[in-house]
Order: sequence, then structure tokens, then C-alpha cells
Amino acid sequence: MLVWLFHILIDSVILLAAASLMPKVELKGYKTAIIVALIIGLLSFFLSWLLTLILNVATLGIFYFLGLGFITRIIAYAIIIELADKLSKDFRTVGFLPSLWLAIILAVVGGIVDAIIL
Repeated sequence: MLVWLFHILIDSVILLAAASLMPKVELKGYKTAIIVALIIGLLSFFLSWLLTLILNVATLGIFYFLGLGFITRIIAYAIIIELADKLSKDFRTVGFLPSLWLAIILAVVGGIVDAIIL
């Protein structure tokens, strides 16, 4: 539980940094960043397995069999960020490409944090 809360805080800082660096990502403030990070975390917990399964079936498992399964997970995470965009009025990404870049950044930093913590 403590690790999950730490990830929420790290993700909220990443969201704030991305909003300041990426012109197509809009975020109102730190409170909104924490709420959006919670939404992304909960949606990821409940939906990422389903989205990954759907993407694997839709691509006939090509990425999975080539050892590139992380691509479908990144795309599923970008879809979750788009859903968080729709659920929060103070967070906005203009288009799918900024959500994809945000998903890549969150995944890389999350992996680094996991490597340091665990």
C-alpha cells in the first residue's frame, strides 16, 4: 500500500512536469495532479489487463510473440490516460500522441522507481 501511494505521488509530479513541458497537456495544479494520478492508478488496476488482452487479440498476439509485449501495455496505458482525461475536467490532453508520450514517460519513470524501491 505504501509503495502504491509513493507511485501516486511520483506520477503526480511527472504529470505536473509533463504539463509544463508539453504544450498539448494541460493540468490545473498539484491537487488536480494527485486526483488524476489516483484516477490513472485505479483505472490501470481495473482495466489494464482487459485492454492489454483486447490489444493482443486485435493484433493476433504479434507483439507478444515477438517479445514486444510492452508495446501493447504502453498503448493500453495511453488509453487509460485518455479515459482519465474524460473523467477529469482540470486535466486535458489534446490528441492521442501526447497521451502516448505521457504513458511512455510514466512507464519508464515507474520502472526506475520500482528498480530503486524493490
